[in-house]
Parts: sequence; structure tokens; C-alpha cells
Amino acid sequence: MISATCRHYFGSKYFFSHLNVLPRWFSSHTESPQSSSQSASIRCLYDIAIVGGGIVGVATARELSLRHPDLKLIILEKENDLGQHQSKNNSGVIHSGIYYPPGSLKAKLCVQGAKKIYRYLAEKGIEHKKIGKLVVAVENNELFRLEKLFERAKASKVPGIEMVEERDIPQYQPHVRGLRALYSPTTGIVDWSVVVRSFAKDFRDNNGEIMPGFRVENFKYIDSGENSRVRLRSKSGIEIDAKFVVTAAGLHSDRIAAMTGCSPHPKIVPFRGEYFLLSPQKESLFSKTNVYPVPDPRLPFLGVHFTPRLDGSVWVGPNAVLATKREGYSPKDIDLRDILESITNPGLLKLGLKYFREGLQEIHRSISIEAQLKVLRKYFPDLNAEDLVKGPSGVRAQALDPNGNLVEDFVFDSGSGPFQNHCLHVRNAPSPGATSSLAIAEMIAEQVDRRLFK
Repeated sequence: MISATCRHYFGSKYFFSHLNVLPRWFSSHTESPQSSSQSASIRCLYDIAIVGGGIVGVATARELSLRHPDLKLIILEKENDLGQHQSKNNSGVIHSGIYYPPGSLKAKLCVQGAKKIYRYLAEKGIEHKKIGKLVVAVENNELFRLEKLFERAKASKVPGIEMVEERDIPQYQPHVRGLRALYSPTTGIVDWSVVVRSFAKDFRDNNGEIMPGFRVENFKYIDSGENSRVRLRSKSGIEIDAKFVVTAAGLHSDRIAAMTGCSPHPKIVPFRGEYFLLSPQKESLFSKTNVYPVPDPRLPFLGVHFTPRLDGSVWVGPNAVLATKREGYSPKDIDLRDILESITNPGLLKLGLKYFREGLQEIHRSISIEAQLKVLRKYFPDLNAEDLVKGPSGVRAQALDPNGNLVEDFVFDSGSGPFQNHCLHVRNAPSPGATSSLAIAEMIAEQVDRRLFK
């Protein structure tokens, strides 16, 4: 086992108020200050470092700490708190696995992950509701796709799914209209931020350490025979040495992976999903279950849906527009590097040409409530413009290959050269990443075990 060589605390701005404890970092070893900075170069030694404090990274850290309580583990997160991006800014749905190709990692890990997360939520007493999901066909050309979706869900062994005829739809959601629907009783809702904090508490209770404010600048391989390791340096000059590194960097996963010699592909393209909120007068009409459209396999995104929240609100959306910053939750959020990477990405250019008309429609719905209403009224005819107000936004880390194809399944990578035996990168863990987080964590931990203890 590698023992930590130093622990130190860098001030109250890194205080995790929701955990009510100080981060247990470092102690006394401090190298001389850098010539170009007043900050000291601090170096610490760990068995495993996890880069990325979103739900997948924290779930993985938790799983590793449960398996190996004697190892020194640390989570490195660039923000001053955990789960601040995709893990926080989402619709809060626990998915059942109905959409994904049978046999894919997505299908397998979502079905497994949903069972695990429900069990975990019950054990921890975390508020959640299993309210189900109604996937509604509103046009005749959707009926065949709905049947195929039903067959796909059965092949993936999604529990309890059933087809609902037109006359029975009001039993599941009284104010929704459709020709036929698929009902998934195991779909639920939860606040994933609460889950991240609970995973983090488990990790800390197992003596895991968390370092916020650590923005990775580079990786360096340290060749020391049996004690070879990876050195991670932050932009502030802090250095962490670890025998093994797992990264789950979400919106920056491609950039982090490239630091260890990975292929630049798949590239992450940020898409902003903008939600509306139903007015309080209409919220109660959608409190029974989630309502989703039948997905069109020709299109890259799922479509707008009605999602009840634990606080009683109802989110309607999202649309999908290209974000001008990887963490750009508003059109005013702009990063020139991110924009340049997007507009020079040949995969995105091919995707844009392929779905040019649909892309314009997404932009139109982003700025026009009436355009959005035209879609929503297919499911809820009584909806009016005054029933919708602008709501929150999220940013999806969409992995894209050079040919303009969306990379839908989970992607893992190990880097090149000497990094191969010391790194594992989670390069693509889109929805249902949160639902699947415990199952993903187990799979990653098994790979780490095989490589760290071979």
C-alpha cells in the first residue's frame, strides 16, 4: 500500500458545508515555492486518485473505498463542491432502460443500476418516488416505433413494462392524449445532488479524501519500478502522485484523456437543454407520472417531455441547442476556446448538415414559446402560453465521432505508452449515467482491481 506523505488544509473556502466536516488533506511536507507563483508545490502520494467529482466519479470512489478500506484514495474536483454540472443540472429521472439496444452497456448497466439505486435510496432514507413513465404515441407513424421500443425493452428485461391502449391512457395521466402508450412502472424521480452528497459521505466515512479546487493541468508518468506512478499537477501547482488514476471528467473527459495520449476522439460537444416550468395552476395535472414522446431513431435527441419533481414543480423539455461554453447554462456564457473547438470539429459540421432542419427547429423552440407549445399540445391540448415560464438549463456532454455520429454507449479508455497500466478514463457516460452510477462504479472497480493487483 502507498501511504500518503502529506496532509494540509488550504483555507475555509474548501469547507464542505453539506458534509459538516473539513476535507482531510495533507500534513506537513511542503516543497519550495515555485519561482513563478507565491503558492507552494505540495506533493502527496495515494494508491488511487479519482479525477472528477460528478456522480460517476464519486460513486466509483465510494465503491473502491468499500472494496479496499486500507488504501489511500482521493477525489480531485476542479469546482469547490461536488456534482455541480451534469449531476446537478438534470431532470432528476431514474430511468428503467427501455430505450437502449439490448446487449449494450447502456441497457445492461441501466437495468442493473436502477435496481441498485432504488435499494440504496431506501437504505439511506433518501426521498424519491417511483412514479413511472408513459411514452405516448400521438401520430400514426409513431405506432410502429412504439411497438419496436416495447420489444427492445422486453429484450433488455426491463421490469413491468406494458402497452396501454388509447382508452386507458387517462388512467395513468388523466390530461394526456395519445393513440397508444408504453408504460414503465419502475421509472422514478430523485434529486441526484442529494445522491452525490450521500455517496461522498460514504466515501469519507471509509477514510477517503476529497480535494476541491484541483483543476488538472497535466499528467506525468514517474518510472520507479514497482513503485511507478502517475503525477497529476493542478493549475495552482499542487501535485498528487497515485499508483492508479480513474478519470470521470464529464464535459472535459476528452481533454483529460488526451493528456495521457488517448485519441482525441470521441470529442465532447456541449449541447444545452433548456426547460420550461409549468405554472403552479397546472402542476397538479402532471403529478402522477412522467410523460415522454416516442423517440425518432433518425434524430439525435429524445424530444421534450413532462417531468414531475420532488418539490412539486413540473419541468417541460428540454430542447437541444449547441452551447457556446462547455459549462454554458445561458446563451450569455461564452468561451472562445470551446466555440473554436466546436466549429472546427468535422464531426459536428457533418452532424449539423445532416440535421440542419431539425437544428433550426430546436433554436426556434428555444426563443419561441408558441413553437414549443405546438409540440406540447400534441400531448396536452389544454396547455396555453401563460402556463409556461422559462426554467433551468443543463448541458449534455455529447460524445461525437469524426463522421458526425453520436456515440451513445459508454466509452472507456486507458491512454497510451506507460499510462496504459496506470489509468482508466470514463470518456462517455451520458444519460442514464446517474441511474447506472452504482453499476458503472462496480464495473470500473473490477477493472481497477485486475490492473492494480495483477
